Amino acid sequence: MGHALIAYLAAAVVAASHAASTPTGATAGLAARPLHGSVVLRARPDGPRLVRVGPRGPLGGPLVFGVVGVRGRWVKVTAEALPNGRYGWVEFGRDVSVEPVRWELRASLSRRELYVLRDDRVVRMIPVGIGASDSPTPTGRFAVAEKVTGPFGPAYGCCILALTARQPHLPPGWNTRITYYVAIHAGSGQGSAVSAGCLHATEADVRYLMRSVPLGTAVQILR
Repeated sequence: MGHALIAYLAAAVVAASHAASTPTGATAGLAARPLHGSVVLRARPDGPRLVRVGPRGPLGGPLVFGVVGVRGRWVKVTAEALPNGRYGWVEFGRDVSVEPVRWELRASLSRRELYVLRDDRVVRMIPVGIGASDSPTPTGRFAVAEKVTGPFGPAYGCCILALTARQPHLPPGWNTRITYYVAIHAGSGQGSAVSAGCLHATEADVRYLMRSVPLGTAVQILR
């Protein structure tokens, strides 16, 4: 990567980190794609290994990371393999390639709305169902990790957009080996706190998201 593009990426991440903490605040988005079959996520630039991941995500889709920081040639990413609030570092050019993403998703749990932004402009507002009181939707900075098309039945609908967020408070009886990732999918209860932590939208809105937002799209979930 040339020095000019490295500078662009760094500036984009700085802009994202200083965005307003409201659902309509503007941000810049970046996605990182592994250059090889798998990649090691590190605790800090050139630091100890956290985990090796890849080449596919838990649902079988291609591995993509959301970028939340840049330090020189090192890229700080959010990934499905890490707990909420933990990030890994990968090296540009050796581990990953990096590309800009023009889309962003911001969820307001208090408003029970999902805002879709393109080029820093809100283009769609989607009413959503959120996690119930005993299985709340986690807050933080995440990304769209996988997109999978069904059908999956009435509980999930046509499609699933899996996020890098995890649900540490699943309802009793849920299979924690396969259902601990938070996702956006079709379901009932828009405007209510009814889910196991996922964001429920109408099937039409989920299909729109599947068509529009690419893998690696930044997702910020706010209270």
